[in-house]
Amino acid sequence: MINKAHERDFVGYGANPPDPRWPEGARIAVNFIVNYEEGSEYSVPDGDGRSEATLTDTGQSDMGVGGRDLAAESMFEYGSRVGFWRLHRLFTERGIPLTVSAAALALERNEPAARAIAEAGHEVLCHGWRWVNQFQLSEEEEREHIRRAVESLTRTVGRRPLGWYCRYGPSMATRRLLVEEGGFIYDSNSYADELPYWEEVDGHPHLVIPHTFTNNDNKFARGWWATSNDVYQWMKDAFDVLWREGSRHPKMMSVSLHLRVSGHPARFAGIERFVDYLQQQEGVWLCQRADVARHWIKHFPAPSTDDGSAG
Repeated sequence: MINKAHERDFVGYGANPPDPRWPEGARIAVNFIVNYEEGSEYSVPDGDGRSEATLTDTGQSDMGVGGRDLAAESMFEYGSRVGFWRLHRLFTERGIPLTVSAAALALERNEPAARAIAEAGHEVLCHGWRWVNQFQLSEEEEREHIRRAVESLTRTVGRRPLGWYCRYGPSMATRRLLVEEGGFIYDSNSYADELPYWEEVDGHPHLVIPHTFTNNDNKFARGWWATSNDVYQWMKDAFDVLWREGSRHPKMMSVSLHLRVSGHPARFAGIERFVDYLQQQEGVWLCQRADVARHWIKHFPAPSTDDGSAG
């Protein structure tokens, strides 16, 4: 199936999605994404005129502080100073492949973290040059953000990113600019499915690996979860349903975490319990997003775009 860029498709794979043929016949592919945004958010020192407080323990994005909001700044700093290392240890010690969705400027400002990511072999999914609303940028600004992000991550982590994920959502130009850049094999700027799918962008096939706002610790900051039991039960329920369905229709489960949210001990405890549960199950492919992209390209290569049809 291939869809033209941003044409709305309400059918997708329908009642009979393809068998993704995950490695070793796995019933489910599970990908953990740790979002590294701290140091790239809107801030007064970076000339934005305001301090970001989104997904912090304030529960709000703007506390009305005139000038710099030093409390909000410190909550972001906790994520990079403490939260990153707690989550990094969990996944490296358990041997679980990890995707780090990183804003490039954030890693420039924490060289030890960048080195740890490189040494552990974590995939870096580019989360933009900065953690800003890319859909509000002009096309030239967005093109420059993509260029700077690729250059930056190649330098700090030692390899270029293969995937791209915008803050919240893309602009109408994002996918075209990624294809123009030429080095990305997928993007995750969609929430539309539980399997990858192809889009046609300016006559070129482009792979989309959908992201998640559902299995996402942003529910803590939004007040939907209160305890570590909430996140554990939610993730376990999602996994159990997909694993059960996987006997007929294997799917992919993405789990999205934030340093300044799940990096705190009381929330981290639920993530740790879910990881323990997950590693006791059979038929699970723990993977990075780039692994999924390569697998899909190999087993489900892009259909021809010659007839211009959308499926």
